[in-house]
Amino acid sequence: MDKPTNVLSFPSGGPMTLNSEPVSLGDIVICAPVIRREAAEQGKVARAHWAHMVVHGVLHLLGYDHESERDAVVMEKLEAKLLASQGFPDPYQLKESARR
Repeated sequence: MDKPTNVLSFPSGGPMTLNSEPVSLGDIVICAPVIRREAAEQGKVARAHWAHMVVHGVLHLLGYDHESERDAVVMEKLEAKLLASQGFPDPYQLKESARR
């Protein structure tokens, strides 16, 4: 992508086996100016948009993607479920209601 983006994930490439020790999945880089702009444009609370980008980035580190429509639906549903468990609204519902 030849422009600023909201979140990038860089998998560590190491094994993701879990035991009693923490496992590093990789790194996530979030662009604050893009997050601020997107939140304002989409009518989202900035804190909720930040939470969404963290969840989105971690899911990428876990191997999820949104390259196909099917994969996007799976990832978006999981994002919404994880965000709801933390008290945040479904970011995709907000996007749909903004289109109307």
